[in-house]
Amino acid sequence: MGATNDSTFSHFILIGFSDRPELERVLFAIILPAYLLTLLGNSTIILVSRLDPHLHTPMYFFLTHLSFLDLSFTSSSIPQLLYNLSGPDKTISYVGCALQLVLFLGLGGVECLLLAVMAYDRFVAVCKPLHYMVIMSPRLCVGLVSVAWSCGVANSLAMSPVTLSLPRCGHRSVDHFLCEMPALIRMACVNTAAVEGTVFVLAIGIVLSPLVFILVSYGYIVRAVLQIRSAAGRQKAFNTCGSHLTVVSLFYGNIIYMYMQPGNSSSQDQGKFLTLFYNIVTPLLNPLIYTLRNKEVKGALRRLLLGSRETGQGRASSRGTRGKLSG
Repeated sequence: MGATNDSTFSHFILIGFSDRPELERVLFAIILPAYLLTLLGNSTIILVSRLDPHLHTPMYFFLTHLSFLDLSFTSSSIPQLLYNLSGPDKTISYVGCALQLVLFLGLGGVECLLLAVMAYDRFVAVCKPLHYMVIMSPRLCVGLVSVAWSCGVANSLAMSPVTLSLPRCGHRSVDHFLCEMPALIRMACVNTAAVEGTVFVLAIGIVLSPLVFILVSYGYIVRAVLQIRSAAGRQKAFNTCGSHLTVVSLFYGNIIYMYMQPGNSSSQDQGKFLTLFYNIVTPLLNPLIYTLRNKEVKGALRRLLLGSRETGQGRASSRGTRGKLSG
């Protein structure tokens, strides 16, 4: 009977922060400009990386995919959150909830693996600089990104149907601001030990294995950097890896803290804020980290802005000359 009721669901209720109406208004005022800045920052990274020939390198190829991931990941949940924060309606359609879950799992998995790919790119750049362009060939770069996307999508397609098919015995209220897998599993009215075990095994492959690979890669990088005799050379090597390492720390630090919390109500409230940080703050900071710490991106932005300005001035000058000649 519970399963029959579940199959006729047309919507879920996202509880989110509805128990704190005053907080909802504050969050709306903060999240809306942060979301718009996230769209602007990541779109700028993508455009600059594509338009400037100096940035047609493996590192910026991967960075373009990371920015696209951040755009997609944020847009999969923040518009719905802003809608729910702006009024009394806290509902989300069943299809919308399923789509959020699929995107959350898929894009999150791809990002874990992509960060590992970027760590390998930095490892080759620092430890084997003379062979960098040979090793990181366009074919290998496309292959690595394809594997990351394939594994992330496969993980999502494996876990989403299982999570959505759990009997909920008429429960519609999701104790979160999005349709996240742990929140949906907690709604089930059956023993979920098997599902949680499967989640744990997949998490080792999608989350922990890339992290171990990243740590090992940076172990070799640190060893190589310490062997560089000049202080300028060491500084250059650390600058090469600094932006990526900062992004990895933000991403994995948040995930590890979020999923190591016990399942009580206070930790669930913490989980909402940590997920919010993961959804909006990390994608917002990533473009800033890569532009503020990176002379190449700042140089590309300068060239594009000056180039467009010079083009505009050239056109205006040309129109003025034609006007004088016609006069």
